[in-house]
Amino acid sequence: MSWEIVVGIETHAQLRTKSKIFSGAGTAFGAAPNTQASAVDLALPGTLPVLNRAAVEHAVRLGLAVKGTINRRSIFARKNYFYPDLPKGYQISQFETPIVQGGSLSIGEKKIRITRAHLEEDAGKSLHEAFRGMSGIDLNRAGTPLLEIVSEPDLRGAQEAVAYARALHDLVTWYGICGGNMEEGEFRCDANVSVRRTGEQKLGTRCEIKNLNSFRFMEHAIEFEARRQIEVMESGGRIEQETRLYDPDRKETRSMRTKEDAQDYRYFPDPDLLPLVITEEMISAIGNTMPKSREERRNEFMHVKVPAEQAAQLTSSIGVTTFALEAFRNAPPEAIPTLANWIVGPLSARLNEENLDISQSKIKPDLLPALFERVADGTISNTSAVGKVLPAMWSGQGSPDQIIEKLGLKQISDVSVIEKLVDEVLAKNPKQVEDYRAGKDKAFNSLVGQVMKATQGKANPAQVNEILRRKLGR
Repeated sequence: MSWEIVVGIETHAQLRTKSKIFSGAGTAFGAAPNTQASAVDLALPGTLPVLNRAAVEHAVRLGLAVKGTINRRSIFARKNYFYPDLPKGYQISQFETPIVQGGSLSIGEKKIRITRAHLEEDAGKSLHEAFRGMSGIDLNRAGTPLLEIVSEPDLRGAQEAVAYARALHDLVTWYGICGGNMEEGEFRCDANVSVRRTGEQKLGTRCEIKNLNSFRFMEHAIEFEARRQIEVMESGGRIEQETRLYDPDRKETRSMRTKEDAQDYRYFPDPDLLPLVITEEMISAIGNTMPKSREERRNEFMHVKVPAEQAAQLTSSIGVTTFALEAFRNAPPEAIPTLANWIVGPLSARLNEENLDISQSKIKPDLLPALFERVADGTISNTSAVGKVLPAMWSGQGSPDQIIEKLGLKQISDVSVIEKLVDEVLAKNPKQVEDYRAGKDKAFNSLVGQVMKATQGKANPAQVNEILRRKLGR
């Protein structure tokens, strides 16, 4: 009999706030150890937590985006367990009443149910490699705001799990909820994996694979863990509920600890924090500031003749979409496909070369329609626009008109001048004229090239083609 792999994903998304969830300490990545840990994060006697409003707003955005229920009253609880990098000896989280319940996220035609999303604080980090015979503790991450997003076990296999994780990553980065940098721990997933015989309804015993910070690692870890569980079951063994880690070097999971259940954490309401009350006005105000969804924007771009692949690139991030919308704002409809091509092509390439975000572009979006006008009215060719004017704009040499004048890029569009040059080229190349009239189209391209060479590339290509075809006629 075949086996079915069942997966549920718990995702920890670090919220995009300037300070921690219960203290004023910073959240920037890369600071020296223990330089971003306040008295609250260190759990010094007499300190009290104060909830970060921005963290709450991000949680509400997530709830609206997945069409979940935003609880108007939710409770913070103490989750008790001993960790060396958790100074209080408990984590402030949400248990019975989270801020968001329900909702769903689509991957293709399939809807994956969201169980809940709750606010909590992160723990610090234990450092082992840098010390001999001991470990160091870095509490910079202690208190960093997290939103834990829990899916139902609706995923079947590693590929569906990765598709869901990617879709969730896209969603939280699109709405500015999370930065999404997986290498820095801003977005990390735990995969709950179990197997059962095909056709069975009862779920198998699950094992949780912790802290998967790469989609590739997630796929490998789930595939390995499923194979391991199937081998155990087929050999007559029994799966033990436990927490496991994935070793990317060995491409295998290994046991970390016996999996705890909720009662092991001894949850109880945190006496230092009042219930979180969210008003209808607050939800409405947050909803009004949310951008259109990625899918809506992609469809809008395709509606104005942007090819599907480019529409997907223009919605790769909210920053790229904002740049494109600004460029399209005052452009005529016929300009939009060309502007889109410039943004995802030469402009994107230059940003990648210099490792810049599109918000740091040295070409402002409102200048692109002005450049298109000079292509549309025949002042310059698209080749010159892309190959010469855009690079000059990037290096700060002025507006499109200033650069065209400075570099002498104006096209020759005088029909009489082009006709004279065409006549000269045809007279010098009777063999190619004969070949074209005999049906050899390559000869035509050669003649066009010679006319363009004679004008140092300044002749209007469309006019050159039209005049040549008229004069050559078959």
